[in-house]
Amino acid sequence: MIIELGHFALILALIMAALQCVLPLVGAQKGWSGFMAAAAPAAQAQFLFLGFSFAVLTWAFVASDFSLAVVTANSHTAKPLIYKISGVWGNHEGSMLLWCVILAFYSALAAWFGGNLSETLRARVLGVQGAICVAFLAFLIFTSNPFWRLEVPPLNGQDLNPLLQDPGLAFHPPFLYLGYVGLSMAFSFAVAALIEGRVDAAWGRWVRPWTLVAWVFLTIGIALGSWWAYYELGWGGFWFWDPVENASFMPWLIAAALLHSSIVVEKREALKSWTILLAILAFGFSLIGAFIVRSGVLTSVHAFANDPERGVYLLAITGIFMGGALTLYAARAASLEAKGVFALVSRESALVANNILLAVSAFVVFVGTVWPLVAEMIWDRKLSVGAPFFDAAFTPFMVVLAALLPIGGLMPWKRARMDRLAQPLIGALALSIALGALVWVMQTGGSMLAPIGAVLAAWVVLGAVVDLNLRTGRDWSTKLARLRKLPRADWGKTVSHAGFGVTIFGVAALTAWQVEDIRVAQEGESFAVGPYEITLDSVREERVANYLTTIATMQVTRGGDPVATLQPEKRFYPVAQMPTTEAAIDNGVLRDLYLVIGDPQDAGGWAVRTYIKPFANWIWAGCIIMALGGGLSLTDRRHRVAAGAAKTPRRAVPAE
Repeated sequence: MIIELGHFALILALIMAALQCVLPLVGAQKGWSGFMAAAAPAAQAQFLFLGFSFAVLTWAFVASDFSLAVVTANSHTAKPLIYKISGVWGNHEGSMLLWCVILAFYSALAAWFGGNLSETLRARVLGVQGAICVAFLAFLIFTSNPFWRLEVPPLNGQDLNPLLQDPGLAFHPPFLYLGYVGLSMAFSFAVAALIEGRVDAAWGRWVRPWTLVAWVFLTIGIALGSWWAYYELGWGGFWFWDPVENASFMPWLIAAALLHSSIVVEKREALKSWTILLAILAFGFSLIGAFIVRSGVLTSVHAFANDPERGVYLLAITGIFMGGALTLYAARAASLEAKGVFALVSRESALVANNILLAVSAFVVFVGTVWPLVAEMIWDRKLSVGAPFFDAAFTPFMVVLAALLPIGGLMPWKRARMDRLAQPLIGALALSIALGALVWVMQTGGSMLAPIGAVLAAWVVLGAVVDLNLRTGRDWSTKLARLRKLPRADWGKTVSHAGFGVTIFGVAALTAWQVEDIRVAQEGESFAVGPYEITLDSVREERVANYLTTIATMQVTRGGDPVATLQPEKRFYPVAQMPTTEAAIDNGVLRDLYLVIGDPQDAGGWAVRTYIKPFANWIWAGCIIMALGGGLSLTDRRHRVAAGAAKTPRRAVPAE
C-alpha cells in the first residue's frame, strides 16, 4: 500500500507543478495578484509530495521490496545498508526522482526566500521553474516510473553496479544534481527577465547567489567523482576526459563565467545580454549532460542508463527549453541595453576576457565530447577523442586564464592604468618566477610542465593575497581590523582564487613527476620503485558479505625504515558477475604511494602496478578550498538578503 501512496504522490506533484507553471505566468501577464500568489503554495506542496515519494522509494530499497522492478534491478539482500540507500539514486529511475526532488526543492526555496523580489518577477521565476518540473515529472512518470511493479517478484535482486558500491560515489550524484539542477534557477531568472524585458542591478544581485550555490555543489560533486575514479578504478588517474566527466565539467565552466558576468551586471549594469545568454547556456549544458549520461549515445564507465528511446525524450526536453529560451532571447536581446561604459583596460574588460576564456574552453570540451557521435552519424566512422586532444586544446585557455586572474582582480571599475597595476604585482611576479626556477633546478631537467605550473599557481595565489592586502590599506596598525571588516564576498573571492592556484599546482606536479612501475612479482619478492622498496608478502582470498576478494599484503620501506603496510584488493561480485579493483594508497601531503594487485599469471606470480604520485591530494584540496570560498561568499549579507532588491518597483517597466 505504501508503494501506491508514493506513486500517487508523484501524480499529485505533477498536478502541483502544472499549477505552479500556469497560474503565476497567467497572473503576471494579467496583473492578477491571486494567481501570482498561488505559485508559492503550489511549489511547497510539490516539494512535500516529491519528498514523500522519495522517502517511500528509499524505504523500498532498505526493506528489499523486490516487487518493484527498480529495486530488483539495483539491490540485493546481502548489500550493506549504505549501498541500499545509495542504490536509490544509483540507477536511472531513482536518480531522475532525486533530480525532480531537487528541482522542487529549489522552487520551494525561491518561494520561501523570494519575498524581496518584485511580485511579477517572482511569479514568473516560479512559473518557469514549474514548467521545468512539469517536463521532468512527466518524463519520470511516463517513461521512467520508479514504482513500476513486477508481476512475479523474485526472491532476491540483481545487485547494484559494484563500481557504485563505494562511499565516494554514494555522495557524488546528489552533490552533482544539486549543482546541475541549481542552474535551473539561473535559467528561470533569465527567462523571467526576458519576459519582463527588464534586467538591472537588482536582477544581477539575485541571480548571483543562486548561481554560486549551484557552482559550489558542482565543484564538490566533480571533486568527489574525480577522487572516486582515482582510488576505485585502479587506473591511477584523477581525470580521464570521460563523456560523463565532461558532462559535469561543461556547466561548471559556464557557471563560473556566469558568476563573474553577473558581477558586471550588478556593479555596472553592463553585459546584460551576455549574462542572460550564459544563464540559458549553463542550464542547457546541464540538460545536455543528462542526455549524455542516460541516452547511451556515448559510452562511459559510470553512465546511468543505455536507453536511446528515453534519450529522445531528454533531447526533446532540451530542445524545447533551449529553443524556447533562445528564441525569446533573440526577440528581446535588443531591449537589454547596457548602461555602463568602460575602457579597454578596466575590470569590466578583464571580466569579459575571463568569460571568453571560460566559454570557449567549455565549447572545446563540448566539441571533443560529441565529435565521435557526429563522426559516426555523418561519416559512419568510429572515432575516439581522448586525453591528447583535450590536453592540447583545453590547457592553453586555463594557462591564459591563470595568467590574467591576478591582474583583473586588481583593476578598478570603468578605467584602469597599467602602470599603477604593475607596481603591487611586481613582488608577486618575481616570487612566482623564482619558485618556478627553483622547481626547474630541483627536478634536474625534464618537462617544463611542473615549473610552469608552479609559476602559474604561485602567481594566482600571491595575486589573491596582494588583492586582499591592498583592500586593507597601507597602515599596518589598522590592517587587522580592516581585514575583519572586509565583506565576506571579498574573502570568498580570495579563497576561491587561491584554491584554483593550489589545484593548478597539484595537476602540474602530478602529471610531470608521476612514477609508474608495472611488473609481475612473486610472493616474498622485493622490488624498488623510486626511493621505496616494496615487498609482496602474501596473497590470500576471502569471502565478504556480497563479494569475493583477493587481498595482497605489501610492505613498503624507505632506506630500510618501514613506511606502510598496504593491502590492495581485487574483488569479484558473484550476483553482478563483475570484478572491481581496490587500490591501496598511502596518502601524504607531498605524495601518494599507490599499489594495485592484478591477475595471477600463467607462469606464476601476480601483476602489480605501483605509482608514486607527487602532490596528488593538492588537486582535491584546491577543489575543497574553491568550494569553501564559494560558501564563504554565500554568507555575505548582500547575497543572503539581496540588498536593495526590495527597492525594485512592484511592476516591471519594459526597457526603452
